[in-house]
Amino acid sequence: MSQLKELPFSTLQFYSTAPYPCSYLPDQQARSQVAAPAHLINAGTYSHLVEQGFRRSGLFTYRPHCDHCKACVPVRVDAAAYTPTRSQRRAWKQHQSLQALVAEPVWSPEHYKLYTRYQQGRHPGGGMDDDSRTQYAQFLLTTRVNTRLVEFRTAEDELAIVSIIDVLDEGLSSVYTFYDPDIAGSLGTYSIMWQIEQCRLLGLPWLYLGYWIAASPKMSYKASFQPQQKLIDDRWQ
Repeated sequence: MSQLKELPFSTLQFYSTAPYPCSYLPDQQARSQVAAPAHLINAGTYSHLVEQGFRRSGLFTYRPHCDHCKACVPVRVDAAAYTPTRSQRRAWKQHQSLQALVAEPVWSPEHYKLYTRYQQGRHPGGGMDDDSRTQYAQFLLTTRVNTRLVEFRTAEDELAIVSIIDVLDEGLSSVYTFYDPDIAGSLGTYSIMWQIEQCRLLGLPWLYLGYWIAASPKMSYKASFQPQQKLIDDRWQ
């Protein structure tokens, strides 16, 4: 176990996990660097960690730390300079009637039901399509940082999208979004555009989208939100 000396908090420790199957590249093994202990990672500390390429899953704060692979590249969108593509403008117009409600991340049977439908419809066999209530809550609702749950509803008051978002010192971090797989259009694109707009309204410069992997079709959508920066060799460029 070693300390990451450049970070301004000597009490945090960083350790590497054992290898595990990569979720994005077939036949690859992955490792993560994990920040601990979790109870010391508050909103300010987490903001700094995100700038260093970390993400979180519940209380688990990590970044890729693979032995022979650097495919996972952290990306962040320049909110003020963002210019939507034609298809993104179409998605914004198509779903603009959705009503957003920002709330605390709390348990809701309705949210969990939508999450299950989304996983089964969009990611069958991915390992998350049979998540229990406990797994769902640990993944998305357990937090020690400044987290918001945003639900989007149709004019008929039907739940369409749920987004989990962390509020950082210098931006927003898009943790996870799930939506109704039976609604036509581009709900995922719309949710990212909404988050970019929130960055602008809050005067925050960046929307962090997590990791982009060039060889992973699942990650290709992230490259379409421009301009953006990538964290390469510990420098945003």
